[in-house]
Amino acid sequence: MSTAPARSSSPEFAQAVLKRLGVLDDPRVVPAPAGLAPAQLPPSDPTIAWSWNPATGRILAGYKLHSRADADAALTRAAVAQKQWAMVPAPKRGEIVRRIGNAFREHLDDLGALVTLEMGKIFAEGKGEVQECVDIADFAVGLSRQCYGLTMPSERPKHRMMEQWHPLGTVGVITAFNFPIAVWAWNAMLAAVCGDSVLWKPSLMTPLIAVAGTKVAHDVMRSQDLWKPTNGVKPEDLFPLVIGADAEVAEYIVNDHRVPLVSATGSCRMGRRVGEVVARRLGRVLLELGGNNAIIVMPDADMDLTMRAVVFGAVGTAGQRCTTTRRLLCVGGTADKLLPRVLAAYKTVRIGDPMAEGTLMGPLINDTSVQQMRAAIQKAVEEGCTVLTGGVPGIERFTHDPGHFVEPTIIKVPKGKFPQITKEETFAPILYVFEFDTFEQALEAHNDVPQGLSSAVFTDSMRTAERFLSHAGSDCGIANVNLGTSGAEIGGAFGGEKETGGGRESGSDSWKAYMRRQTNTINFGTDLPLAQGITFG
Repeated sequence: MSTAPARSSSPEFAQAVLKRLGVLDDPRVVPAPAGLAPAQLPPSDPTIAWSWNPATGRILAGYKLHSRADADAALTRAAVAQKQWAMVPAPKRGEIVRRIGNAFREHLDDLGALVTLEMGKIFAEGKGEVQECVDIADFAVGLSRQCYGLTMPSERPKHRMMEQWHPLGTVGVITAFNFPIAVWAWNAMLAAVCGDSVLWKPSLMTPLIAVAGTKVAHDVMRSQDLWKPTNGVKPEDLFPLVIGADAEVAEYIVNDHRVPLVSATGSCRMGRRVGEVVARRLGRVLLELGGNNAIIVMPDADMDLTMRAVVFGAVGTAGQRCTTTRRLLCVGGTADKLLPRVLAAYKTVRIGDPMAEGTLMGPLINDTSVQQMRAAIQKAVEEGCTVLTGGVPGIERFTHDPGHFVEPTIIKVPKGKFPQITKEETFAPILYVFEFDTFEQALEAHNDVPQGLSSAVFTDSMRTAERFLSHAGSDCGIANVNLGTSGAEIGGAFGGEKETGGGRESGSDSWKAYMRRQTNTINFGTDLPLAQGITFG
């Protein structure tokens, strides 16, 4: 009697997961070539995107890329489907989304494992990412009965003013490798209850989890009995997936006027391009871009609590979260108290197979990321900084091992110096440590970077906490007190300011981005008074 392979990064386990999720049944999925050694390249084929396991250097499978014509056809189907979907009552749309959320629950472990196999974050984080899909679906179900408008008093007698929200159309969603399915769900579940269709263009580094997640949604759409579209429209047309090169597919999506909103997650460079192109056609963008997140530590902070937050924030997902803690701003001698604790904790961080029990840090996504980390460390050293742990030796330690592993690095910056490299986002586990005499100095340095995503202060002072949260405090979209920069809940609006892009996804009233606002005035009298007291004729 055969048994399923144990959870690991082995090719056998990976293939079992892909099979259970039905990914290998997709006609565009290409099986991994047989006989390739780790890191060995398959025969060159520009029409296929190969998905690599960053922990082993082995190919998981490939995907035959879509063309611009494929993207146009998918967008056409989505636009036609959206017209019918918009006429479905919002609570009924919410019920279908509830079923999609339940389907993600049923596949939680396998989907979480596939996130880990394809992206490299530890299994607990991979599973947690899929839980975000479940959570945002639950949130969206309640939202489907709460897309509230307003009633306003009119200055004119026998008139009533109100505003209401209507479906927007087809939303284009472009996602990055680091959260390869959760960000799609943040957008798709809210957009669906708002009456929109969603065209998804995922990262070419993580195509398989996109195939698996889309299959979950499509299976529900095919089996549900609440919406039966007509005129050849299929229910699954509401959630098309297009996997193709940026120049071929992404550029097409952002240029097309049939996509009134483009939600894009990625680098600041990518966001500038998307924003520029969509602005030319006067469309809308929702941008989630880079972060250079900092924690300010005050002398009255709980140092053990701070240490735990710093380690998770800086090391989690191997420093590849947009909310990763990248700067530690120590006030009034707190570095002497905190750094020994953090350095000791770093020594306990188990680096290795992200599927294995007890691993706390997996690999970077690819060799390019490893080399970018190396370059950032070397630049910091050239600018007078001191490596306290990790560094280039922490990279070279893994040079002859399969995968893209590195040691997390802590770099101390000379007091009063602000090297340019510390103002840039390096997508790797590098933590820069600064020292300041006062909170005001730390806050000024905190805000003196181009990005503005997440921030935190650790203090037991009510005054310091409130100052940090005030308009004169953190300039970020997320500001926390006594918890780290990473690990946001879906109930709040997620996003940042400045070069982070200004977009908001997930909770709170982020749903408004996926709808269009309409102001209405109703005259229930027999006269026609004009606003502002104007007399005409």
